[in-house]
Amino acid sequence: MAAIMAAEQGTRGPGIRCFHAQETNAMADNATGDNGDNGAPGLTRCDLEDMDNPFILFEHWFEYAQKSEPEDANAMALATVDDAGLPDVRMVLLKGYNEAGFVFYTNLTSRKGVELAANPKAALCLHWKSLRRQVRIRGPVEPVSHAEADDYFQSRPRLSRIGAWASRQSQPLESRFALEKAVAVQTARFAAGSIPRPDFWSGYRIVPETIEFWREAAFRLHDRVLYRREAAGNWSRTRLYP
Repeated sequence: MAAIMAAEQGTRGPGIRCFHAQETNAMADNATGDNGDNGAPGLTRCDLEDMDNPFILFEHWFEYAQKSEPEDANAMALATVDDAGLPDVRMVLLKGYNEAGFVFYTNLTSRKGVELAANPKAALCLHWKSLRRQVRIRGPVEPVSHAEADDYFQSRPRLSRIGAWASRQSQPLESRFALEKAVAVQTARFAAGSIPRPDFWSGYRIVPETIEFWREAAFRLHDRVLYRREAAGNWSRTRLYP
């Protein structure tokens, strides 16, 4: 089927652009039976009906994403809320996962650190455009152990460790020169020897209560399956309307 790419542009009120229905090449291909996700298996009936553990499905999808995504398959949107209930979202990197949860690292005095300290709940979304898939995760947040944070910090490039000491993340910055000066000061401070992890820098683990798997399908009839953690620790599984 030929791609439907003639997006009609219109207006809705003065100065407001609107884009009418369009379908991508992938969606048109899907209508002919091509799963459109670079050879990776789709969200099959087996996934929906037979796979009880969402972490196994996540591992399969993440492995394909690492092969398919041109950069940063571990990039994910992290959503928190401030003390007024206003959402904040930003991109972070997934640095580890297992059945305990999904881990990222940051400056604890950053905006996300402050918001998580006040309201330790968050949502994640990993979107893999090359596979036309996404995974959404929601749940409470807990700090990683000091040993876990130390191990990861020491695995970072030396200049990244210096940068962690130099940056007052999310605070007002008077100029780029001020940041470069702070980096120079910390470079001189740690000219020799190891660079310890700052007390204000560590990691968080999002302990998932729900994990949703989404796969694009033709004409917006996408596949969605939601896993929900039950009180006993097992997972329920539900297919959702697109």
